[in-house]
Amino acid sequence: MGAAPFSEADDMLVRRFLTPAHKAALDTLKFWMEEAGMSVRLDPAGNLVGRYEGEPPGAPALLIGSHIDSVRNGGRYDGALGVMLAVDLIETFYRQGRRLPFALEAIAFGDEEGSRFPASMACSRAVAGTVDPYVVEMTDADGVSLAEAYAAFGLDPTRLVEAARKPGEVFAFLEAHIEQGPVLEAEGLALGVVTAIAAQKRILVRFKGQAGHAGTTPMGLRKDPGPAAAEAVLALERICREGPLGGIDGLVGTVGRMTALPGAFNVIPGAAEFSMDIRAETSATRDAAVAAITAEIEAIAERRGLKVSVTLMQELAESPCDADLADLLAAAVGDLDQPDRRLPSGAGHDAMVIADLCPTAMLFIRCEGGISHNPAEAVTDADCALAARAMVGFVEKLAMNNDFSKTQA
Repeated sequence: MGAAPFSEADDMLVRRFLTPAHKAALDTLKFWMEEAGMSVRLDPAGNLVGRYEGEPPGAPALLIGSHIDSVRNGGRYDGALGVMLAVDLIETFYRQGRRLPFALEAIAFGDEEGSRFPASMACSRAVAGTVDPYVVEMTDADGVSLAEAYAAFGLDPTRLVEAARKPGEVFAFLEAHIEQGPVLEAEGLALGVVTAIAAQKRILVRFKGQAGHAGTTPMGLRKDPGPAAAEAVLALERICREGPLGGIDGLVGTVGRMTALPGAFNVIPGAAEFSMDIRAETSATRDAAVAAITAEIEAIAERRGLKVSVTLMQELAESPCDADLADLLAAAVGDLDQPDRRLPSGAGHDAMVIADLCPTAMLFIRCEGGISHNPAEAVTDADCALAARAMVGFVEKLAMNNDFSKTQA
């Protein structure tokens, strides 16, 4: 897709929020949106929004899009494909000279992944009106705060909350995204309609012990947080896979980052910290897993004579997609002689945040091997073409059922 070349590194794709690579992607997207007949603006949160007016002008909008940031060494389709499909959809109506009973808006969210700052989806939260103004105090790995990054980008961090859309401005949201899983490919299907997005929690665990010389401190006299962290990670795996909660409601747990401090070969670490990402189809299952692993972590610390902190970094409830919108989307997929396949999403998406603003729908696109967050991420031109046609069909059905937009406004 077109946004893939914009990277902070020459040998991999890494496009973090409010970096020069992000700015280059926005500049090109702005040009494409304008070529597709849209008026374009950068909102106070750093989201790029292109609007194609409806008939009459000023009508409520169907918001369509995804994110353009990436994880480090990520794939070129995660997020960016949904943005490009939104631009393509609006261009279809623009080239035909057609106006709809509602406006169409393409949006490129700036920070879905949380790959630069420790909490994800700040940009979509700002649009939904649910962002915490204090989020601007977060810092990246270089100690740069979000407020400083906004200012360097030419945006006023004190205006972040002004990105919130007013009630009635947006009546629905559609996000197209690669599945990031293997289900559609395993079943030989190009497209799927999402039923709900899983609940998740991001947690930072920090064991604190006593730093010491690696060669002179006997094993029995150490307060080493490293083995404690390793033991806790294995406990997380056991609880999510084999324990009393394992195997239900799509429960999964991931440790994506581990750090020993000070991080020298010949020093017993004084502290060890790691992240936990725990997800399930329901908040109840997720929370039960978090409680179980937290209890084990505290027991490990007590047994080993360590201090420990367990800090909640982010919490997202499960987010059901709107049933009526899902039915319309499934009907549009069916018009292309594709099966009506409904499936949940284990990955988090901007749609789950925008659900606080308006009803949402999501279209999944088959990806090779179910691989995502990886340079091997791949889709086919044929599947993308089907997705584009399904999205146009969805919008046309929505226009024929435009009482939906009136009732949601």
